[in-house]
Amino acid sequence: MVGCCIFDLDGVLVDTARLHLRAWQELARGLGFELPDAAADALRGIGRRDSLDLVLAAGGLAGRYSESELERLAERKNTRYVALAGAMTPADVLPGVRSFLEELRARGIRRAVGSSSRNAALVLDRCGLRPLFDAVVDGTMVRRAKPDPELFLQAASCCAVLPASCVVFEDGASGIEAAARAGMRSVGVGPAALPGAAMRISGFAGFGLDRLLDGLGERRTTPDEQ
Repeated sequence: MVGCCIFDLDGVLVDTARLHLRAWQELARGLGFELPDAAADALRGIGRRDSLDLVLAAGGLAGRYSESELERLAERKNTRYVALAGAMTPADVLPGVRSFLEELRARGIRRAVGSSSRNAALVLDRCGLRPLFDAVVDGTMVRRAKPDPELFLQAASCCAVLPASCVVFEDGASGIEAAARAGMRSVGVGPAALPGAAMRISGFAGFGLDRLLDGLGERRTTPDEQ
């Protein structure tokens, strides 16, 4: 049975993927090359340092910088992203997200954020989503990024549920792999093909718990339905 739903943040709950991409593109431009829009898919769902490695490789700059220089580049990108995210509002919450979270709460399903972002708290507060979650686990609270399962396992622990009862909502391949390694089922969100997900949805508009349970093959009745 589903006891907890764990959500990635960027591109799943809120429209922040465009802000991350813009910050990386501006960093790349400052280093003398253009980062294509297509890079957004490769950067989806992975941590800041891994993202920086991909960006530098795209510009032919892999191995050019010392560790301290890499840290400064990552911090430069993050500073720009925080400035962009600081202007977010509840309007940036993706369609259907709020109503789905409210339904989960009403029907006794625990809810957690499991995001590699170190700015998850800022985004949740700006978008007014934090009260809808029982736990928030982000990149400041774990040592290993996705596809390591640490993030999701910690979210399950914070919600006092077993991993097998958790369903992860992800838009990136690394998150789907992390869910599998944690012993959790996953739902792929968005247009990308995500092998390994138990089901896929384009978004949360019109999506509800009954549809989730049907897709997982475990429709659960409420007392009113019995």
